[in-house]
This record gives sequence, structure tokens and C-alpha cells, in this order.
Amino acid sequence: MSRTATAAVLREYGGPLQLETVTVPDLRPDEILVRIHGVGICHTDLTAAAGGVPVPVPVVLGHEGAGIVTEIGSAVSHLAVGDAVVLGFDSCRQCRNCTRGRPSYCTRFAPLNYGGTRTDGTTVLQDSEGAWLHGNWFGQSSFSSLVVATERNAVRLPPDVSITLAGPLGCGLATGAGTVLRVLRPESDSSIVVFGLGAVGMAAIMAARIAGCATVIGIDPNERRHDLARELGATEVISPAGYDDLGRHLRRLTGGGADCAVESVGSEAVVRQALSSLGSPGVCATLGLRAGRNPITVDQTHLLNGRTLTGVIEGDVDPHRFLPELADLWRDGRFPVEKLVRTFDFTKLDDALGAVRSGEVVKAVLTFDN
Repeated sequence: MSRTATAAVLREYGGPLQLETVTVPDLRPDEILVRIHGVGICHTDLTAAAGGVPVPVPVVLGHEGAGIVTEIGSAVSHLAVGDAVVLGFDSCRQCRNCTRGRPSYCTRFAPLNYGGTRTDGTTVLQDSEGAWLHGNWFGQSSFSSLVVATERNAVRLPPDVSITLAGPLGCGLATGAGTVLRVLRPESDSSIVVFGLGAVGMAAIMAARIAGCATVIGIDPNERRHDLARELGATEVISPAGYDDLGRHLRRLTGGGADCAVESVGSEAVVRQALSSLGSPGVCATLGLRAGRNPITVDQTHLLNGRTLTGVIEGDVDPHRFLPELADLWRDGRFPVEKLVRTFDFTKLDDALGAVRSGEVVKAVLTFDN
């Protein structure tokens, strides 16, 4: 039985996201249908809409969705109608990386998350004229009131957390927090510098506080975010403007260099600043996504002196294990997602996109009238 939904459709790179009525077909045995309560707007969605990620068009984007399961396929065994779920990235759950707990490096990550279709090439959405639309963006395409997903990328939420606000746990917040708690693993009383105070960077700040870091420094030119970063756990927040050598200044602030750095911008200049801020030894994790190839050069002597530069996708976490942990931390008041979020009704999509692009909000979440 097909059903209709309202979705934001991108018909050409760089074009507008237009609200349209779409049709969702019958579920396959391994699929679930989720009525979305809220979906975050992620930088990766904007990069894809501009043509920086090779997803085919026309397409429905959105990959930080959360909602209620309203229907399940015949082969679904771990979820039930009525479950509250947050949707994360898709992975095969069978390859070597998946089976050793590192699904963000799934060998089929690109086709499952960027391909725009099911694995057999079919799509899960049609427009009002009956033409097929690409979906399955990160296994969900949650800029839509109804979403087809699978058990692979749907994680049951614990009780007493806001379904409407939970979507960003599935990508941006897991990326920042996972990088700190699962990749860098800073010792208590250590020092960390976070470059870029968007949702990813703010999540890293909160995770650093959870880890017990004694010195947590946030870096961002948008001074409207500085007070929030302090509230979330930063011991100091700096605007990079005005420092001829930001790395040297940070080394002074940290008594010889930071133990860890999180770089969520992705530009050559910021990667080099992050490496320069480290002590010896020290580790910098780079997370920022840039369109296409993004060559950078670094000073090799930074690495010879015991420093490490590592790239991280999706926090290098297994969503089925990590997202419930984040939700529990949120419920306990240690990971206050609500302080990052401003909600916008789905019909105000353009307002939300404008607020994101201007830096006015840390995390915009689109809400649906359910």
C-alpha cells in the first residue's frame, strides 16, 4: 500500500529545496517506515545540495532524522511499530570493518549512503507525476515526513528523551562526541583544543568535559557562539583573528602544547593550526568535510616530533552502541542537546537554511506537525 508524504526535493545542484508531495511505495521485508518528528540540517546536506557530494538528482536529502516506527517489513525482528528511533548512517553490517565494530568505514559506505537507491537500484520515492526520486541518502532521506529505513541504521531511543530533538545524535553530535570519547580518548586532566564551534565542535566540547579534560579551548571567529561553548564546558574560547601565530599562542595557553585537537573545519590553514597547537606527542583529528578533493600540506617535522594527524568519519562509532549512550548522557544532563538546537517548522525550511548558512544557529532542526 503506497502512502503520501511531504518532502523537500532538490532537482538540480545549487537549486532550491522545494516542498512537494511524494509517494512512498510498499516496504521490502527488511525495511521500516518512520514518521519523522524532527530532522537536523547538517553541513553535509548543504555540501550535497551544492553538488559537492556525488548523490544523483532529483533527490531528497536529510540524514539526522528521528521519529516513530509506523510499519515494519516481514523480516524485521529487532524493532516494532511504535518504537521511537533515531536514524544514523547506513552500513552493510557484514564486511570486515563492520563486524569489528567500525561501520563508519564500511566497505560499501559510498553506495549505501550516497547512491540514492536501494542496493538493487530501485528508489523509495516518487513525485506527484509518478517519476522516481532518489532517496536512501544515508539510508533515510529524512527531509520528509515519512522515511523508509532499515534496522541497519535505525536505533531505538531510550525513554524520556525528546524524539523531536534527537535527530542530530545520528550524525553531527555523534561525530564530535565519538571523536573525543572513542578516537582521541583523552586522559582526565589533559588538554584539548577544538577548532570550529558548530554542532560537531560543540559536541566535542561537551565530550571533553565528560572525559574530564582540565583544559578545553574552543576556537571560532563567530563570537556569538563563545558564551555557549563556555556554558558547555570550554575553559577558554578564542577568536582566531588577531593572532599572527595561533598555534604558538595555544601552546603557551596549554603549557607547551595541547594533548589533543579536534579540527572540524577542513581547510588547510585550520588543519595546520591544529597540528601546531599540539604538544609532543599529541593527536589531531580532522573531521571537516570539503567538496571534492581537498589537498593540504603539513610540516613533516610536526609529525616527526611524535604528533599524529588522523581523519575520522562519523566519530568512528557503531551507532547501535554509541547513540543510546549519548541519549543516556543527554537524559542525565551531561550532554544537553537542547542548548544547541533551534527548531523550525518544516514549512519554514528556507528560514532554517538561511539561519544555518549565516551561522545564526548552531543546529537547526526541522519539525513536523504530527
